[in-house]
Amino acid sequence: MPRTTAHRTALAAALVTPLLLPLWAAGPAGAHGAPTDPVSRVVACSPEGGDRAGSAACRAAVAANGAPFTAWDNLRLANVNGRDRQVVPDGKLCSGGLPAYRGLDLARADWPSTRVTPGATLTMRYVSTIPHTGTFRMYLTKPGYDPAGPLSWSDLPEKPFAEVTDPALTDGAYRLEATLPSDRTGRHVLYTVWQNSSTPDTYYSCSDVVFPEKDTEDTAPREKTEQKENEKREKEKEEGPGENAAGPQPQGDHTPVAATSGSGPGPSTPMLAGGAAAVLLLTGGAALAVRLRRR
Repeated sequence: MPRTTAHRTALAAALVTPLLLPLWAAGPAGAHGAPTDPVSRVVACSPEGGDRAGSAACRAAVAANGAPFTAWDNLRLANVNGRDRQVVPDGKLCSGGLPAYRGLDLARADWPSTRVTPGATLTMRYVSTIPHTGTFRMYLTKPGYDPAGPLSWSDLPEKPFAEVTDPALTDGAYRLEATLPSDRTGRHVLYTVWQNSSTPDTYYSCSDVVFPEKDTEDTAPREKTEQKENEKREKEKEEGPGENAAGPQPQGDHTPVAATSGSGPGPSTPMLAGGAAAVLLLTGGAALAVRLRRR
């Protein structure tokens, strides 16, 4: 079976209907694997990547590459033996430093991506056309990572956030479970290193992932509170203020305050008129009493 046909058979089975692949359909020993979920750049931009292969990032990657990513499962280096940071140059992590995959190293923020949740359990699906033993090491770019810049080793923590050794190959794929860090927001790169123990090879892959932004998380409770306040105000307009509602209170026995300015009648006018009448009455009574005494 031609190598290209073997690649397409394996990837189609992995992406559409995950059926157990017989070894006769796996192709030659040079074909091995790559992540399909979260989808890696090499798979997304391969001829079998579907709509993702037509994205602007994938078109640019193929153009920079000078050839399509037909061998999506063969991004590997021999005899690295754990010396990844010494062997793979900065800015070339996604290609492993291999010229045949150089288009994967383009610094851009629109690669096909997978949405994930901080602190959640991630189940990576790593398709493999033949089984191998070895250890998967999973790294996630640090907080504050700028996806518009080239990916360097300094963008990754010294230690992986997860390691899985010798998982079972089931239905043509390894399934790797790990808990994602809880302090990431926005776009990041999930960098996976698969160091074989059954071969001298080490595989490299970049999967672009997107975490929710903090502003998005905080907006929902705030909008809910504002909605409740608006509903309360509308209800008060319809029903009128309650017993404890703020506003003018009955004056009862409180003495009204006289106006200090203005020529028109005000609340104090009746009181002033009544007071003047009382003064006149008292003055007239006093004068009458004096007259009576003189007589």
